Amino acid sequence: MTRDMSQQLAPMTLPGVTASIRAIGEYVLAAGKKAAIEKTAAYRLRLAVEEIATNAVVHGYQRTNQEGELLISACIDPCCLRIVIEDTGPAYDPRQTPLPTDLDQPLDERPEGGLGVYLALIGVDDYDYQHLDGTNRHQFIQYRER
Repeated sequence: MTRDMSQQLAPMTLPGVTASIRAIGEYVLAAGKKAAIEKTAAYRLRLAVEEIATNAVVHGYQRTNQEGELLISACIDPCCLRIVIEDTGPAYDPRQTPLPTDLDQPLDERPEGGLGVYLALIGVDDYDYQHLDGTNRHQFIQYRER
């Protein structure tokens, strides 16, 4: 019989407002520390989760005049830290956002949008999105040092 060596951290449910983003970032950093994720990798993970959470709040709730919550959870297993964030805004798969092709251009010459999602997706070891039963489920994976 094999033992499940994963450790669940207490999930958090927060209002779907921009003021919740700071608490989400702190949760991710605390999970990263507990999982012994290297500091730079933990920072990138926090940035990725905060970016997707911000998009859920701004585009999923505020711009559609909806109210909702953000649920964040973490699981540490022997190989990685998994962070999951869920919202009930409109379906949005960040992987469908076109990657920026103008990164060599000055900021004031580039159209707005897309850069944060790009940075979020390249900043983590793995990312998955699912939309099930009216819920957006974003999973971020950061591998642990061996």
